[in-house]
Amino acid sequence: MPELKRLDIGHAEAVLTFELANRGYFAGVISDRGDAYFDEFTARYRALLAEQEAGTCAFYLLVAEDGSVLGRFNLYDLEDGVAELGYRVAQHVAGRGVATETVRELCRLAATRHGLRTLRAGAARENAASQRVLVKAGFVPVGPTDLGGRPGTWFQRDLVSPDPGNRHPDHGGDNECGRLGEP
Repeated sequence: MPELKRLDIGHAEAVLTFELANRGYFAGVISDRGDAYFDEFTARYRALLAEQEAGTCAFYLLVAEDGSVLGRFNLYDLEDGVAELGYRVAQHVAGRGVATETVRELCRLAATRHGLRTLRAGAARENAASQRVLVKAGFVPVGPTDLGGRPGTWFQRDLVSPDPGNRHPDHGGDNECGRLGEP
């Protein structure tokens, strides 16, 4: 069963493999990271770990039993109880509820582990799948945004209110919540 894990130095190779394998798929809905991202991957990865250590961001991976990365789920710019949520999932698991369930779990962690009250997430207009994930996770549209040159919509999720779509008794009304795209 896949597990949501906090990003650490040991995940670097699996993250790079995930990003390279899904580069074309991601470029269909968000701006491509460009060759420089991959050329400078090691330095960029270490910078992410430093941001996480400083407490300004929190990065998570959905890891399969074989150690491969199925998705990245990140909290950015943690400040005053508010953060932005970004995520991306591998093409071979897209459309199977993986993003929705993991975003919900990360939103619970955002409230309980990181003390956040509100999450914001952006989705490009042409990315209907990401918009559905956000709505299912309790986000509501709050206005327009620009996502790397693509028009999009900001969504917001209040973490102190139960997710109206969360009807599963095991969740007990836990708070749940996404944005596609991260550094």
